[in-house]
Amino acid sequence: MINLDTSIFKSYDIRAVYPTQANEELAEKIGRGFAKYLNFPKKVVIARDGRVSGESMKNALISGLTKVGVNVIDVDMASTDMFYYACQKYDLPGISVTASHNPKEYTGFKMVKKIPELLSGEAGIKEIKEYILADDLPADAAIQGTIETQNLRQEFVDYVLSLIDVANLKNFKIHADTANGMVGPFLKLIDDKLPTVELIPMFWEIDGNFPNHGGDPLLAENRVEIQQRVPAEGSDLGIMFDPDGDRFFVIDKKGRFVPGDFMTAILSEYFVKKYPGCSIVYDIRASKVVPETIAACGGKALANRVGHTHIKARMKAENAYFGGEVSGHYYFKEFFLCDTGLVTFAYLLDFLSKSDKALEVIVDEMLAKYHISGEVNSKVADVPSVLSKIEETYTAKAISPVERMDGMTFEMGDWRFNIRSSNTEPLLRLNLEANTEELMAQKRDEVLKIINS
Repeated sequence: MINLDTSIFKSYDIRAVYPTQANEELAEKIGRGFAKYLNFPKKVVIARDGRVSGESMKNALISGLTKVGVNVIDVDMASTDMFYYACQKYDLPGISVTASHNPKEYTGFKMVKKIPELLSGEAGIKEIKEYILADDLPADAAIQGTIETQNLRQEFVDYVLSLIDVANLKNFKIHADTANGMVGPFLKLIDDKLPTVELIPMFWEIDGNFPNHGGDPLLAENRVEIQQRVPAEGSDLGIMFDPDGDRFFVIDKKGRFVPGDFMTAILSEYFVKKYPGCSIVYDIRASKVVPETIAACGGKALANRVGHTHIKARMKAENAYFGGEVSGHYYFKEFFLCDTGLVTFAYLLDFLSKSDKALEVIVDEMLAKYHISGEVNSKVADVPSVLSKIEETYTAKAISPVERMDGMTFEMGDWRFNIRSSNTEPLLRLNLEANTEELMAQKRDEVLKIINS
């Protein structure tokens, strides 16, 4: 057994370097621990992403489950949203072997209790960690579990496309970059069903070595090629997915990256027009473009804490149709309150087909009015003392009481910002907005100077 590094047990999943922090032996133990935590469910859905270590880690995980008597439905290589679809279809818990957008040497586990609820650091992941540390895992059962394989790819694609009116889509030419992750095979299936949409493949082949660029589209270096090709080759837009496919990103016709705030506003307009007066949940970091767009359309805008657990709970409580995070996670009532890249793409196509404005025109209008920094991350030695310094500097100058829903949000009149600490690293995350580009840059640098002093 490897020397267990407990830092791999995160707030929302398990992520670790393979094979030094996590190997097949640990995967087998996680299978046993998952079975114990959920009181030995009759069946569990298992999936994996395209990482080099994925198959052997998945097989070890299945071994741990079946040895303690749990039956397995193996859907094999799947995007995270197809994995969620499988868990919903069979009404079962599940585990996907995935490390999302992390570099190629990583492995990990995303664990579903019952859609849309995932195991978290507060409930489930913590207990499995404790079982493993205490060597308190269940012994082999007298009767081992069975393994059933299912291929749900076409069924999943059909479900995604059933959410929109495919027959009324406009003509689009779209560059689609899947970063050699899991979404390429699904786009091939979708491409066959969308006669008016021309998809230009970029890195659709599954390759766990990620040979073309890194997996996180929020990093500018991973967007260079698509941002050049979309305008150069005359596409209407570009789309990007992270390797496990639960996040979605857009490049407009001019080659500009469309921030998650703007995408949340666009999708909010779509849902409020589709379901008049409906509630939309958005994360507290977002630009004013989100609540102002929702209000202008007659919807109900609900600011919320960051993170899928909080977004889903609020959506359920408020019967909201859509929830958006600036990180590219988008959640839908019509997709079991789960985040999904492919469903987001489908809804965006539907929105743009019904809109009298092209995407780049909408982005032009938003950029003219809303000037945002994007999320700026700073490593700091002492997070509480820096937060304290920021509070002392800006509280008296703020035009309203400091909002403490998630970190601190300061309304300063012609500018505003949210500052929050990372759940997992010694990082402070700054999102700042101002009425002009010049003021945004000035105030961003001013706050960063305090953070880094």
